[in-house]
Amino acid sequence: MADLKMPELNTVIVAGNLTKDPVFRETSNRTPVVNFHIAVNRRYKDSSNQWQEDVCYVGVVAWNKLADSCRDRLKKGSAVLIDGELQSRTFRTDEERNRTIVEIKAKRIQFLNKFNKSDDEDDESYDIDDTIGDSGDEDNYEADSFDKFLSEDESKLMNDEEKKENK
Repeated sequence: MADLKMPELNTVIVAGNLTKDPVFRETSNRTPVVNFHIAVNRRYKDSSNQWQEDVCYVGVVAWNKLADSCRDRLKKGSAVLIDGELQSRTFRTDEERNRTIVEIKAKRIQFLNKFNKSDDEDDESYDIDDTIGDSGDEDNYEADSFDKFLSEDESKLMNDEEKKENK
């Protein structure tokens, strides 16, 4: 019998809102890093056919230029779409106990809120490996929408669902 090898796949795509302002710092060799948590909502119908909402809180870490752009553009409540991979890390608490957490190491972040650049700030463009998004239009805003990631069918389904809920 042939040996089977499990494929190595570690990809996460999630959208949510920041629960607190991001925490920015630099490592001892001056590498920028930012940590934040997002709340991801899930809607479902319970056994009595009533809509319920469940919230999942997810930790995110971003490094280098991506950390810099997060520091400049994110705050509590900001909406983001994260593309990354799961990673775990272990640390020791003050009580000398080992603790392991799982978080998302961001590869790309789509900023879903409008971002008003100040007049004296140069127009920045972000490398595709750091962020996804358009930069700068006539109104000096960057408008990003999650809708552009949806297919025509998905967009139609979402619109139909919204119409049903509003009735």
